Order: sequence, then C-alpha cells, then structure tokens
Amino acid sequence: MSAMSRLLRNENRVEFSGLWKRALSISAVLVLIAIGALFIRGLNLGIEFEGGASWEVRSPETSADELREALEPFGLGDARIQQVANELWRVRAETESAAALGEVRVALADSVGIATDDVTANAVGASWGNEVTAKARTALIVFFIVLFFYITIRLEWKMAVGALAAVAHDILLTVGIYALFQLEVTSATVIAFLTILGYSLYDTLVVFDKIRENDRRSSGAAAMTYTDVTDFSLNQVLMRSVNTTITSVLPVLAVLVVGRFVLGAVTLQEFAIALLVGLIVGTYSSLFVATPIVAWLKEREADNVNRQLAAAKKATDGDLDVGAALDAADRARQVRSKARGSGHRVTADAGRPTVVVTKRRIDSGTRAESAKGRASTSSGSKKDTADGSATRAPSGEIKPRPRKKKKK
Repeated sequence: MSAMSRLLRNENRVEFSGLWKRALSISAVLVLIAIGALFIRGLNLGIEFEGGASWEVRSPETSADELREALEPFGLGDARIQQVANELWRVRAETESAAALGEVRVALADSVGIATDDVTANAVGASWGNEVTAKARTALIVFFIVLFFYITIRLEWKMAVGALAAVAHDILLTVGIYALFQLEVTSATVIAFLTILGYSLYDTLVVFDKIRENDRRSSGAAAMTYTDVTDFSLNQVLMRSVNTTITSVLPVLAVLVVGRFVLGAVTLQEFAIALLVGLIVGTYSSLFVATPIVAWLKEREADNVNRQLAAAKKATDGDLDVGAALDAADRARQVRSKARGSGHRVTADAGRPTVVVTKRRIDSGTRAESAKGRASTSSGSKKDTADGSATRAPSGEIKPRPRKKKKK
C-alpha cells in the first residue's frame, strides 16, 4: 500500500520525532530571517498606523517617475510610490491638509490623463494611527496572558508553553514575510493576523487533546515512552489537520486570485496573503513546533523518565505497535473493573490480565434465603416434596424453652 493510500485510510506511521530536530532547525533559520527583515527593512505600515495621506491612481500607461514629477511642485518629491496591481499605483505622503489633498489629487489625475474622480484620496491623522498601534499591542499582550492561563487550567502549563511558542512562531514568520517583501500592513492585515492566531490555536489544542487522551490510555500498557504516545497521536490527527488546512486554503486562494487578478482589489489581496501564509504555517507549527516542545518538557518528568528506563529494558528487535498496546491496556482496565466489581483480584501474567477468585459477594436477599434453607435442613430425615426435591424432617424430642420466673 502506497504512502498516499495509508494517509487517506488514516493508517500512516510517520515517525514525527525523527523529523523534529530538522524541522526545528528550519524554523529557527526562518525566524532569524524574519527578525532580520524586521530590523533591516522594517514593516511597510499603512496609512492607518503612520498617518498622512494616500492617493490611488489607476492607469496602465503611467510610471513612478511621472507620478513623482506631479508631486514635486507640492514638496512631496520624497513620497512613497508603490505599484500594488497591474494598473493600480499607490502614493503616500506626510500631509494632513485638506486643501493639499485635493490639489494633489487633481495634479495626479492630470499627469496620467484620467478624470479626477478616478483618483482615490484618503487622509488619517498621526495621533489616530498611534492610538491604534498602542491598542493593538495591548490587546496582543492580554491575549497571550489569558491564553496561557486558559490552557494551563484546561490542559497543563507545559502545553500552554508549547502553544504560545507556536503562536509566536506563526506571528513572526507571517510578519517577517510582510517585512521581507515590503507588503503593506493595513487594518485588514491586522484582522488576518488575529484570524491566524485563532486557527493556529485551534489546530494545536486538537493535537494536544489527542495526546493527553492517549497518554491516559497508556497507563498500565506495555512499556512505551511519552514520545511514542505523541508519535501515535500525531499520526491519528495528521489526516484531519491536512483536510482542515486544504478546505481552509482553497477559499483563501480563490479570494487572492479573484481579488488580485480579476477585481484588482488591493484590500482583498492584503487580507488573503496574510491568511494564506498563516494557515500553512499554523498547521506546520502545531506538528513540528508546539508538540516537540511539549514532548521535551514531559520527558523530563519523573514518571516519564521511569517509562523510558522500562522501555529500554524491554526493547526488542521489532517495532512497538502502540495502537495494539493501547487497545490491550483498555481491555485490561475493563477486565479489572469487572473483576473488582465481583470481588475478585486481578494479576498480570506476561502483560495479560488474569482473574483470581478471592471471595464472593452475596447480597442480603441471597444470604437470608441461604440461612432459611440451612434452618429447614438442620436435622432429621429427608422427605420428598411435591416437586421431587428432598427435605430433612426433624428427629428426636423437642423441649420448649423454660420461662423465666418473675420476681415478686
């Protein structure tokens, strides 16, 4: 059976733990590149964050030099000019004057030979942009704090650390791509970033929940390490993560293609690029960033260290079938539960549960009937009853109990 067939049948056996070191090395290199791009090139912040004025000109025959010549009479020769689509140009400058905004709009329209209404102009104050940036930063810090406490209460603090590391990894890579290619960061981009956080956390928590479920099942199973349980759990959720990512990426690709090449909508393009990068990176980080961090922390617990020693002692030439071992552990627990409910003792022989009868529990009704039966058959000879059963008749003289004399 091919690897694709096993993947579709959810019967794959990928050794994720063997890929973790290589994946973490790649992630470290990408994060360093992203941080370098942030410090060297910086983010191309939109007008919503820096303030100022922007004009959008749609013309297939113009160029950046022609637009800059039209801006020089207004002292805006150092304006930022960017071609955001095939026929769409964006001009940004630091001016908040309403009169200058209209004059530059007319000059740009005249320079490219289009109507004034075809040039879009916007202006935002610098104070508003600083306020938005400060609130976004505060919201991100509060989000991380609340997220840490929630995952700690719901799962455990080690998984909270892994989830936060994966979220930070996703944000850094996505923002680094925007800095590296100088894509403009607008309010739509911030919304996309928040959507990425939600998706990344959802996928990571699904993986963690499956790992915790199998870890509980592994108690009393054949000697296996926490990493073995993690590998098995990741194989169980791999197809689900792939399907979720594909179904999420396809609509985003449609938005990107339609927005960029059909409608020429720059806002849709900026939103779709952030979502596309975040969805792919989020799926990757849940398997190759968050999970190895949790496994590394958990393997240092005392119980898991003992499990590693036990697994090393029972190591054989064949591979451990984790699924079969977990199923055997489930059956053993069921046998123990039923046996203890009947008052028996369960021992394990070569990993297989054995029931040893130690006592029998008799309810009050059965005990009363037994006592009555013993009284009716205490002495005497046996007599046949109507139903064919034999009863023992009393023999000998039966003396009444003497009465106690009352004191006068």
